[in-house]
Amino acid sequence: MVQDDALPWDRAWQQALYGKTGFYRRPEGPGGHFATSAQGIPQGTEMLAQVVVGLARRHGLQHVVDVGAGRGELAAEVARQEPHLRVTAVDVVPRPGSLPAEVAWQVSPGGSALPAGLAGLTGSLVLAHEWLDVVPCPVVQRDQHGVWRVVAVGRSGNERLTHEPDEEQQHWLHRWSTDHVLRAEIGTPRDRAWTDLCSRVDQGLVVAVDYGHTAGGRPTEGTLTAYRQGRQVRPVPDGSCDLTAHVAVDSLAAGTPGSRLRRQGDLLDDVLGPADAVPHGLARTEPTAYLHRLAQQAARRVLSAPGGLGDFWWVQLPRGATVGP
Repeated sequence: MVQDDALPWDRAWQQALYGKTGFYRRPEGPGGHFATSAQGIPQGTEMLAQVVVGLARRHGLQHVVDVGAGRGELAAEVARQEPHLRVTAVDVVPRPGSLPAEVAWQVSPGGSALPAGLAGLTGSLVLAHEWLDVVPCPVVQRDQHGVWRVVAVGRSGNERLTHEPDEEQQHWLHRWSTDHVLRAEIGTPRDRAWTDLCSRVDQGLVVAVDYGHTAGGRPTEGTLTAYRQGRQVRPVPDGSCDLTAHVAVDSLAAGTPGSRLRRQGDLLDDVLGPADAVPHGLARTEPTAYLHRLAQQAARRVLSAPGGLGDFWWVQLPRGATVGP
């Protein structure tokens, strides 16, 4: 059905998340609707902060920047674990009142845009944790003749196919899609956002962490979806739900030579070492420590699970001279 309010998905998505009344500007924040691996998983924030601190130490870095920080949950935990690190959090809302004083805050315009002050960084680990999946991008679908068409959507969520993608979008599809794919999210806005973020670091390490796929495993029907109040729901661009789609990580890395792709489960093993069994004797001698170790063990399983969060991609790009591999 043709709708007067229909917009290409990327424009509708941008308004729904980052407009004046957009989803990410709501007081409850994203944590009120869904759990990321940086918040909402018991001990998950603590464990991911350990990884971030470990990477900063390995590369000899003194500053951690968390882009797309939500309400600063992970940034605050990094600051707690390693007080000698400078920590900056970046998101679209004003500084949360609950954020510890030692964590600096920068307000971002939203989407792919970054604060002007986030530039010329040295000695910095810049982390984009589940940021790129909420950078809006065009959605396309093949028509009955197999021709790619841009998908437009109204505020009610009803869609229609419109014109063919432009030359840049066609080029991306030719290079990064395959014949079996019938619907896709075009990754050019994410690629540009990642390149922009990397360009702001003169010396350090830039890391993107996200759900993703490569050309050999592109989902046939795309990955655009939504979450509201802890449940996956139909994507509707009315500001009532989060809108997200997986990242084409191979396209992302190709634009920044030197990028390294790793799975989250492998990275945890590398930075934290092998997961050790919790000794049962600790339950008698130090019961509080025993319970804490059990909780850490459970978080490690969740964050490393194949087919789940363990399949998260970590895209890492060293900038300038850094210490460590």
